[in-house]
Amino acid sequence: MTRILIAGFQHETNTFAPSLADWAAFTRGDSFPAFVRGAAMPQQLGGINIPVAGFIDSAKRRGWTLVPSAWAGAIPSSYVTEDAFERIAGAICEDVREAKDHGGLDAIYLDLHGAAVAEHALDSEGELLARLRAIVGPGLPIVASLDLHANVTARMLELADALVSYRTYPHVDMADTGALAAELLARRFKAGRKEPMHARRFPYLIALNAQSTFLEPGRSIYEELKALDREFGCVLSFCPGFPAADFDECAPVLWGHGERAEAAVERLFARAGQPAQWRIEVLPARDAVAQAMNLAGSTAAAGKPVVLADTQDNPGAGGDSNTTGMLHALLAQGAGRRFPGQVALGLMFDPAAARAAHEAGLGSEIDIALGKAVPTFTGQPSDAPVRGRCKVLALADGKCTLKGPMMTGLTVGLGPSACLEIDGVRIAVTSGKKQLLDRELLRMVGIHTEQMRIVVVKSSVHFRADFQPNASHVLVGKAAGPMAADPGDLPWQRLNPATRTRP
Repeated sequence: MTRILIAGFQHETNTFAPSLADWAAFTRGDSFPAFVRGAAMPQQLGGINIPVAGFIDSAKRRGWTLVPSAWAGAIPSSYVTEDAFERIAGAICEDVREAKDHGGLDAIYLDLHGAAVAEHALDSEGELLARLRAIVGPGLPIVASLDLHANVTARMLELADALVSYRTYPHVDMADTGALAAELLARRFKAGRKEPMHARRFPYLIALNAQSTFLEPGRSIYEELKALDREFGCVLSFCPGFPAADFDECAPVLWGHGERAEAAVERLFARAGQPAQWRIEVLPARDAVAQAMNLAGSTAAAGKPVVLADTQDNPGAGGDSNTTGMLHALLAQGAGRRFPGQVALGLMFDPAAARAAHEAGLGSEIDIALGKAVPTFTGQPSDAPVRGRCKVLALADGKCTLKGPMMTGLTVGLGPSACLEIDGVRIAVTSGKKQLLDRELLRMVGIHTEQMRIVVVKSSVHFRADFQPNASHVLVGKAAGPMAADPGDLPWQRLNPATRTRP
């Protein structure tokens, strides 16, 4: 029997963000499934559009026996605490030793993000791989799937037999990538050795908003990547990287596995490495709201909302989903008065406001302060809370099963939640953090996007999977927040001096 140990560690670290990822962040089960270990893992994670679920399904079809270890994921934030990393890495390493000594192992599969930075281990995935190699030796195959935003290090490429990343952003192919990792492992078994690998590192950072495969150049580059796989018989990956992790190897990386990988990688690098194509413009909050209002009032809107991304408070990139710059801009320009009840914003992480709404009850009016002024990468705090009288339009327990293309089937628990309305603007308020990437997250508090003229989403790109097909226009705006839309605005300290912060 072919025995494969499976484990996972998912965290995207914005080292400039205000909140750490402690052990509780991995056990809450709000934005990601809660930490799970042992036999419960396949049952808890199966049927969800995440990599480990895709690997499990593919492994079963191949007749492999799975040895479940531990899986941990937490919403992006600042550094993973030493305590949290050691608990997660310690559990996986302990299980590998146990499996190695009792029944043996033929390989290890890891569901990794690739951009985790712990307080004491800047290359966290490289550190985990090094610890596993020390246990199993150089000959046991280790294959891992990665997020498209992985900052792939030389140590990761050296220590793993194969790495493969998502090919879509928004990430609608997460389970498919787990299945592709299983294919790479099958190739490794058949070859009896590690396949040749070739990699190229980019000399500049790419902004998150420019990386979307719904847009050019991403759409065409990943189509060419798949064509080169077929032409050269290899498996290519391109990670544009997560441009907010302050360590020396933060950068886009392109690599491939296979006998002809070098030729394929060089061909794609010649296409993807041209810097000018990765530049993108993001509108200041006031300008973005003004443009959204003009578009929403035009016949071009055709009964669909204008969707506006509040990119610098994206909780999927290290924000806390609680800044108020975009809300201030909506109120200052009278968006809710022009389109009463047809302007929405979410998700606003504000447990105190949600609790006040539940205590007051449906239909009541409450005087509260919404949101929070938080530290930002500029050294200045974000906008002040919005103070005023809000009407409680809906209440919910925060439990929601996602139905959109991303993380389909995942049930999140965001705690007491509410829809509050102030000056005609509806705000989806939650007690847990979650990037607004699925319309179900608004529906749970009675906000239906098809009835809106303007919808502001605290997201950078992932919202496009479920919102863009149902929007008249999509705009990207920036208000003061923890996640820089332009990596060149960040106060880098450890980045390799040869890496430019702008393309």
